[in-house]
Amino acid sequence: MEFVESLPQTGHALDLGCGDGRLTAHLHTPALTGADVSAIALLRAAGRVHGARLVRVEPDEPLPFDDSCFDLVLCAETLEHVRDVQLLLSEARRVLRPGGTLAITTPAHSRRTALRLLVRGWESEFQPLSPHLRFFTPSSLAGLLDDLGFDVQSLRRRKGTLLCRTVRP
Repeated sequence: MEFVESLPQTGHALDLGCGDGRLTAHLHTPALTGADVSAIALLRAAGRVHGARLVRVEPDEPLPFDDSCFDLVLCAETLEHVRDVQLLLSEARRVLRPGGTLAITTPAHSRRTALRLLVRGWESEFQPLSPHLRFFTPSSLAGLLDDLGFDVQSLRRRKGTLLCRTVRP
């Protein structure tokens, strides 16, 4: 929550993968859009984020927004659940205005993850029913964002989470 509250005030923000709106409510913006694949999550968000436009999006499909219409796109605890991460981030870049901010949080993996796998086995870290499809290290996330045309401004690990701010050039 601290990371989201630290994001700059913007004209129009998109919380992409907003879930029930817990973090959406902490964005500083007069115009707010929340998007999620879950209709149930959006119903919950409606009770928490008054005045926001809430939009159901389809997995692995282009976003239903115009080009360059957002000043900030937040993807909090979302990327690890997405099958086509390249499409999602490319779409986030498309809807983000030049100079706009993409803010990401995702679980951090590192050599410690590899060590736990070696010592405890695969099942200790990756459960078969886990909704996590992707696993990021600081370098893999930075490389992906760089490859997709984002300018990484900050990327740090805090309490098992990667916190990243990028700018669309």
